[in-house]
Amino acid sequence: MLVTSGGQLPSFHFLIILFIIVTTVRSGSARITSTFTRSEWPSTDIPLDNEAFAIPKGHNAPQQVHITQGDYDGKAVIITWVTTDESGSSKVLYGTSEKKYDFSAEGNVTNYTFSNYSSGYIHHCLVHGLEHDTKYYYKIGDGGSSREFWFQTPPKIDPDTSYTFGIIGDLGQTYNSLSTLEHYMQSGAQTVLFVGDLSYADRYEFNDVGVRWDSWGQFVERSAAYQPWIWTAGNHEIEYLPKMGEVLPFKSYLHRYATPYMASQSTNPLWYAVRRASAHIIVLSSYSPFVKYTPQWKWLREELKKVDREKTPWLIVLMHAPMYSSNVAHYMEGESMRAVFESWFVHAKVDLIFAGHVHAYERSYRISNIHYNITNGDRYPIPDKSAPVYITVGDGGNQEGLAGRFVDPQPEYSSFREASYGHSTLEIKNRTHAFYHWNRNDDGKKVPTDSVVFYNQYW
Repeated sequence: MLVTSGGQLPSFHFLIILFIIVTTVRSGSARITSTFTRSEWPSTDIPLDNEAFAIPKGHNAPQQVHITQGDYDGKAVIITWVTTDESGSSKVLYGTSEKKYDFSAEGNVTNYTFSNYSSGYIHHCLVHGLEHDTKYYYKIGDGGSSREFWFQTPPKIDPDTSYTFGIIGDLGQTYNSLSTLEHYMQSGAQTVLFVGDLSYADRYEFNDVGVRWDSWGQFVERSAAYQPWIWTAGNHEIEYLPKMGEVLPFKSYLHRYATPYMASQSTNPLWYAVRRASAHIIVLSSYSPFVKYTPQWKWLREELKKVDREKTPWLIVLMHAPMYSSNVAHYMEGESMRAVFESWFVHAKVDLIFAGHVHAYERSYRISNIHYNITNGDRYPIPDKSAPVYITVGDGGNQEGLAGRFVDPQPEYSSFREASYGHSTLEIKNRTHAFYHWNRNDDGKKVPTDSVVFYNQYW
């Protein structure tokens, strides 16, 4: 148990708990493979006529509303929505008082086809020049079908700014997905770090691919319209489907989910960086070229040079395929990226690397394997105080189900692992400490299962 804002915990008990947690994290003395057996709902998608996908009423009413950070430092958002009857207006009205909109921004509209599916009109609008730590109300759509939402900008960049992130991956649109989403919305987190695999629409064919992108957009609107989701692309976003005549990777994803990639001098929406509160967040693409001299490799080399731990002490990396995982599913699929980038991450003292892809939960100790080459034989990860903690959160709830088979025995680098659905929260307290929780979905209830106090790598 950890103290949250306004809560109280007897100091003696808290110190005992803190000592146990910190001792375990620092010494690496405990490895846990949970034996919990889930009794969740079947891994099948929710029917399209379910209220989870309810379409707003009214002619051409905006739907699938979501926002993401729109600049490098948190003073802008990109607001996205879809209209289906006609293009309509791409204007956003906004202000700091409810139903009083003193400002406006004009966006753009696009659409696309995928096999025999034609998308609605997809609007993207950059709203910039915002003030930090301010609640903004916004209105989109025309006439009586317009809709109103709000969002809170982050505090200004500062090393001791507290902020809470949620981490979700491989969500999909099953009843388990809904359980994860609803539990996350009760967590008090302020921004989602999404580690890839959104809708799982690629498991459908022809027109139904686009239909399931639409349903997923409506599914996550309950959260994503009110707080930024920082997007990472996964393998299910690739949608290379020649049998349907579709060979352009990431086509649906790139049309629907904008990122502020140019703000970090990236040349591609699939990899980029943002700074938010006291964190510097780097998003990588596991399914784009990343070996030496490629655009992603060159960009990451320059972005790591820009990290200023005096201003943003918490350095976090997001990717889809985990670099360390002891699950049988997708075993070592992240090995090639590890070979390219791990030494950079250790040198930069990255705090945390979040990934998805494997449909289970796992947290590592701080370990590295940067000394290995084909002649020295040092092929095993070793404890490394400069290394990140690797956390796999691919357990959002998608229709492929859980990855229940782990390598046995549990590797020494693996601290905790369990095949259950859930989500994580990272509560940054100041420049030195952050509280981390993984929360299991247990019979529809949120159960805190793995809790750790992280010390900042720089401070």
